[in-house]
This record gives sequence, C-alpha cells and structure tokens, in this order.
Amino acid sequence: MTMFHLHDRLQADTAPIAEWPLCRVLLMDNRVWPWLILVPARHGLTEIHQLSREDQHRLVDEIALASRTLETLFSPDKINVGALGNLVPQLHIHVIARSRTDPAWPGPVWGSGFAERYSPEERDSLIRKIGERLGQK
Repeated sequence: MTMFHLHDRLQADTAPIAEWPLCRVLLMDNRVWPWLILVPARHGLTEIHQLSREDQHRLVDEIALASRTLETLFSPDKINVGALGNLVPQLHIHVIARSRTDPAWPGPVWGSGFAERYSPEERDSLIRKIGERLGQK
C-alpha cells in the first residue's frame, strides 16, 4: 500500500486544521478570505470520480460540514466550492467564504491578485477557532 503524501505546493501554502475520515482539512494561508482546502487522503487521485462511491458520498458530507462551519463563523454572502487542480494535480477541494465586500467580488479568487499571508498569531488563532467548531459535528 502506498502512503498518502500531501503535494508540496499544498504543504507550502496551507496549515493543517483537522483530519477527518476522508479528508485532511487545511487552512489556506491567505487572510483575504476564510478559505479551507479539503484533501482526500487517498494516494494518486486527481479527480472526484476516481474516489470510491462510498468516499464520494463522504466527500460531499465533509464539504457540507466545512461549508456550514465557514457560514457559522464568518456569515458570508456565498460559499464557493471548487476542485480545479490545474496547478496542483492532487485532488483537493477549495471551500471559500465570500462576501460582497471582498476585493475580488463577484469574480473568482484565483488570479485576482489579492493575497496576504496570516501572521503566525492570526493563523494559529483561526486554526483554533475553526478546529473547535469542526469538533461540533
């Protein structure tokens, strides 16, 4: 059995929050948006349809939990969910809380030019806040 390995780019651009039955939950290091990334801990996957049927259902449940968490904590106008993989081929799903007042609204966050890393204190505080909420399934 091949071990799961997080893609180097995801490793560099995120911080871990939790490990769920299917996905690793990561915080995108961009303080402009509350932004989670879910990575199914399965080796070699690039597309959702490559997951087993059971894991596809689990993925939808985990996306919903991540979405509800961001909705509860940040009261966004919209939750964006996407699995692009154009730069990082490893299957991963973006769950982003969007607001009409954010700098890229209504356009996509990708390629918007808006990026600002968290300070270590901000990042750690947000990880605790989200992690506590995620524990309340």
